[in-house]
Amino acid sequence: MAARSKKVRRYVEAIRKSGLSIYDPIDIGDPELWIPTPELERLLNEALMGVSLAGLPLQTRSKVVKEHVCKALGYPVPPSFRRARPRFPGQLFDTYTQKSNNLQVWNEKLAPTRRYVIIRVGEGDVITRVKVVTGETLALLDTTGTLTQKYQARLIPGEAKAELISGEDTDLLRPFVRHGVDLAFVASPVDHPRAGQLLPIREMFNRLQSLVGERFADIGYDQERNRGAALHRLVCQRLGYADYRDNGQFPDVRHQLLEVKLQTSPTIDLGLVRPDSEEALDVPKIEGQQIRHCDVRYALFYAVTDGENVTLTHLFLTTGERFFTRFPQFQGKVLNRKLQIPLPADFFND
Repeated sequence: MAARSKKVRRYVEAIRKSGLSIYDPIDIGDPELWIPTPELERLLNEALMGVSLAGLPLQTRSKVVKEHVCKALGYPVPPSFRRARPRFPGQLFDTYTQKSNNLQVWNEKLAPTRRYVIIRVGEGDVITRVKVVTGETLALLDTTGTLTQKYQARLIPGEAKAELISGEDTDLLRPFVRHGVDLAFVASPVDHPRAGQLLPIREMFNRLQSLVGERFADIGYDQERNRGAALHRLVCQRLGYADYRDNGQFPDVRHQLLEVKLQTSPTIDLGLVRPDSEEALDVPKIEGQQIRHCDVRYALFYAVTDGENVTLTHLFLTTGERFFTRFPQFQGKVLNRKLQIPLPADFFND
């Protein structure tokens, strides 16, 4: 644990030594200065939990929170905070201080690759928890139907029970894959991807196609979330990991750049980012190369349920780059007004 904490703190020291301000741009994935989302959340929790905001007017409260964030990450506190969007351009995030589970985003649409630092304030106006998510993750939490800009596609199963749509990974990712990796000994599913630890997409397909025909219980008050968790666990087992972890970040199996989707209907919800987008993905660069959304691998499992059990009937595996060659895209609308997103009751739970 101490070694892990020291590894995370190195970002703070690098930023402090750099002399950069919160407004100076940093490449997404910069191995020294860009703080990946899991590490950003950890640093902010360590620094902000227990901070009291009692008695502060709303405007002062916002300023005090931003000052604490600057200090936590190694940035100098500016004499005044500019009206920048996002508020912390260098690390591409906004801060929201929440007493309720009703997150309000004013006067702009969700930005898919922006980070949203959501700070929970509890009894006595003391900060109790910090969560960091992308706009893409927030879009998936919206159950109100207000985010009409979400991308969608259609899945129509064919005769084959398992389809490998991309026989090879993207040109950018191909140099970093390696056959025969024993994942039980190298990493956890939520670790950052590294050269030599990524399975080739064809080998991944070979490991996952045996899941077709598997069944698991369809139970719980939140069936969709429980179904997803059950499938993610099976996927991690088949890939060869020693354990199962899911931190709610995109992609689901971060270490393999693998997004897992369970489909019980033909409509595929894709959130705010097209799978074939060439926008940078929030993971550290691999040997100097910035990973993009289109490099992510997508495993789509079609399934049926009888109300008691879910049965996996089909598997489709593709790169984001070739996603729409198999799954035709619906045309979505653009939203630009106040958004209200009800956060799940367990949003701030570990």
